[in-house]
Amino acid sequence: MRSTTCTSRVPKASVTTSPTEESATRTGGPGRAMVIGTGLIGGSVGMALRANGWHVSGTDTSAGAAARAVQVGALDVEGEDRSADLIVVATPVHVATNIITDVLSGPDWNPGAVITDVGSVKGPLVAAVDHPRFVGGHPMAGSEQFGIDGASAELFIGATWVLTPTSTTDPDAYALVRSVLAEFGANVLALDSLEHDRLVAVVSHVPHLTAATLMTLAADLGEEHGALLQLAAGGFRDMTRIAAGQPTIWPGICDDNADAIVATLDLLIDSLGAMRRRVAERDLDSLLVELERAAAARRALSERAPRPEELVEIRIPVRDRPGVVAEVALLATELGINIFDVEIAHSVEGDRGVLVVVIDAHRAPTLTAALATRGHRSSTSSVGTIR
Repeated sequence: MRSTTCTSRVPKASVTTSPTEESATRTGGPGRAMVIGTGLIGGSVGMALRANGWHVSGTDTSAGAAARAVQVGALDVEGEDRSADLIVVATPVHVATNIITDVLSGPDWNPGAVITDVGSVKGPLVAAVDHPRFVGGHPMAGSEQFGIDGASAELFIGATWVLTPTSTTDPDAYALVRSVLAEFGANVLALDSLEHDRLVAVVSHVPHLTAATLMTLAADLGEEHGALLQLAAGGFRDMTRIAAGQPTIWPGICDDNADAIVATLDLLIDSLGAMRRRVAERDLDSLLVELERAAAARRALSERAPRPEELVEIRIPVRDRPGVVAEVALLATELGINIFDVEIAHSVEGDRGVLVVVIDAHRAPTLTAALATRGHRSSTSSVGTIR
């Protein structure tokens, strides 16, 4: 089968002129992007895009926010760019749905534009926006600083960025978003949107509420005992650091993901009750076992990334259809296999192509076996092998 070189990593050329003459000063690079919402995350996305050669425009509903984003280097120009190849919606989740659907249905927008978002709750949004060119996303990154002045192009280096492809996701749209995020330095993970919401309740939403609760408890007790907060050393500060994050985004998050958050809070309360029992009953052996389990689990968070020679390409002949990338990416996630890169080679002779994923070499047999049970033939080669 003859295939074209994969074009999924490179966005399409712009189809109209830029929103202002100023943007004409930057015409090279991979393409044109627009960021809607120029706060901490949106501003950091803009900076990272510009660092990788994109021309970036943007808007924000807060007066002066987009202009400030231009000043600090997050945007090339303020304003809409309806010819943008990539649009990143960095607004609160409860307003993102309408923005995305308006762009996808608007007659004046680039009909080939790919759209993604950064919201921390995915289920309701992904269900509402069922479109091939929308790829739900969530960067697991943040800062105690607020707004555009806390933004940084390096915010996403080493961070996990979740994508939530569906059966209707266009393979090229997914590959484009994934490649852009990899250029940011992020580790991209594919998850089902509802599974994402359940998991993020455990590792993000409930930890924030826990930190806020502990910090409020200490502050209240500090009013009675003036020395209490002076005793707050590294451990307390590390555990409560995230409580300093922007409070205004959390009521919306808790509303959108209430079921998963409440379920996780119930599990935490049960676990704290068990810990209380161990301490109250002086069950020190059981206490030590739990503390050792926690220490081992925490150390396991620092697993190293494999070296290039430890990676292989899995080449999977597939039908060139929406959802095929999601199928393979979600399978890899279920198996606990990290995909380090994705390419799609489109056939020039019909509706077939080759999906290429790069994974850890020692996990290749597991993935190829699982693919075979789903009817996918695949082959394995060292990264960079000429074919």
